[in-house]
Amino acid sequence: MGHETALVLWALLAFQVKHFLCDFVLQTQYQVRTKGIYGHIGGFIHSGYHMVLSLPAMLILHAPLRAIIIIMIGEFLIHYHTDWTKANVDHYFDWGQADARYWMLFGADQLVHQLTYLAIVILLIQGTLS
Repeated sequence: MGHETALVLWALLAFQVKHFLCDFVLQTQYQVRTKGIYGHIGGFIHSGYHMVLSLPAMLILHAPLRAIIIIMIGEFLIHYHTDWTKANVDHYFDWGQADARYWMLFGADQLVHQLTYLAIVILLIQGTLS
């Protein structure tokens, strides 16, 4: 395995660990309850955790400061609006965890987050934001 491939895999691992921590360990019921209220501090806190804790993955890839700033802002906005959308769709339809559509919505939310991490890695290794 080449050096660049190893860095990419380590960065993807860092994103996975970060995502687990932010969405399943650090996220409070307050954040969960308020992510669907546009502009509420709970959603800002949650997305802020994601933004800041992405830093190790970007440092693994030796991202320049300009790229880090652009990515942090972009990730915050994407994460915030993805979670806001999921919360509002969930609230509107009120499917509940016994309904398969709830889990499809949950999975779609998680997929968007994972694709965001993949896009970040691709942008950084291509030097697009340098």
